[in-house]
Amino acid sequence: MTHRVAVLVLDHFSPLDLGVPGQVFWAAETAAGEKLYEVVTCSPGRRPVRCGAGYSVVPDHDLDVLDTADTVVVPGIHAGRAMKDGTVTAELRDALRGRARVMSICTGAFVLAAAGLLDGRPATTHWREAPRFAALFPRVRLDPAVLYVDDGDVLTSAGVAAGIDLCLHVVRRDHGSEVANRAARRCVTPPWREGGQAQYVDRPLPVSGGNGTAATRSWMLGRLDADLPLEALAEHARMSVRTFTRRFREETGMSPARWLARQRVEHARLLLETTDLPVEEVARRSGFGTSVSLRQHLHAAVGVAPLAYRHTFRRAALPA
Repeated sequence: MTHRVAVLVLDHFSPLDLGVPGQVFWAAETAAGEKLYEVVTCSPGRRPVRCGAGYSVVPDHDLDVLDTADTVVVPGIHAGRAMKDGTVTAELRDALRGRARVMSICTGAFVLAAAGLLDGRPATTHWREAPRFAALFPRVRLDPAVLYVDDGDVLTSAGVAAGIDLCLHVVRRDHGSEVANRAARRCVTPPWREGGQAQYVDRPLPVSGGNGTAATRSWMLGRLDADLPLEALAEHARMSVRTFTRRFREETGMSPARWLARQRVEHARLLLETTDLPVEEVARRSGFGTSVSLRQHLHAAVGVAPLAYRHTFRRAALPA
């Protein structure tokens, strides 16, 4: 059955944010080419909505279509009540509450927070708007360092391109890595990106005395099943441990250990989805060594054990 995504567009919307859900979810297909999502667009009263780029759009639906949606997406906005004083209309607040799954792209998080959907929950938004967000919504557990936050039925993302990351993450969560990877190739974008917003924050960085840590990261990806102590990584990069660690964090937004763990989890997920290898062998090939270690890391990342993950996503990847 096709999953319906409703994109709720408001005045001052971000043009790219509006287009992302339609493009990414449209690109998600079964191996037989069957579409997995239907995307519809709505606005309050089905009124035209205007963006700062000098044009308006007229959605096909009003807020009633949200009652038929499996997922609601709120694109970013550049102005309006939610960003000015942290409020939305009662109509909009009521329309957003009680939905099965709600997502925001960039400053769309202001709308979700103003509707009361983020109180006491983790969330993110564009790093540049983080101070304003934190001041308006102190009850939200804001993390401006990440590209997106998945809190189950409510998901938020950072600025612009992070909306692509979030939509691909949702496709991966719904249907597995194979489907998400195909959608990413169709959109000519990486299936997922390294690091968080820290690598994009506007700040002066030290002048590079070499080629950075990119070559070492590629080297690491080819050796996920090997022991990769920090000293060996620094030696490969021809840096001291201290310099390597600092440069790695500047370039990726995370420590070498955290980055490596993430790569290993992603590799394990792919093996669980696309092979029948025993869990112990998946653990060995992805660098966790034992099934116990793999189970701990996978549960921390996605909340399920390896066999449960395999069962869910192998089944989800089958043609409908």
